Amino acid sequence: MLQLQSLDPAFPIDRQLGVETGPVVLVNLFTLDKAEEAAMLQAWTDDAEFMRRQPGYISTQLHRAIGEGCAYLNYAIWESNAAFRAAFSHPDFQAKLSDYPSSVVAAPHLFEKTAVPGLCVA
Repeated sequence: MLQLQSLDPAFPIDRQLGVETGPVVLVNLFTLDKAEEAAMLQAWTDDAEFMRRQPGYISTQLHRAIGEGCAYLNYAIWESNAAFRAAFSHPDFQAKLSDYPSSVVAAPHLFEKTAVPGLCVA
């Protein structure tokens, strides 16, 4: 079963879900034992297929860390935090979390675009 860890213990994902804002970007860092990589990718694929069918979903992208370790970074864009919350809290999605191998630790966190003059827009 997937283990959840917080990127920011002061404001973990369960508290972030209550913020009404949007659009949001979910950033999720996965660490795992290399021996369970194929099973993790299958579980993630099943989750991504479920999320893709949910209202408010925009896109997702998975990245594998370079080198010898075994870590993945996923980001997913949602129209609103309410849309993400509904998908994340859905009983069918929650049931899928048990499909992840026991070594998988996920650290999900929600972000908003931030404007920095001359560099990026919000």
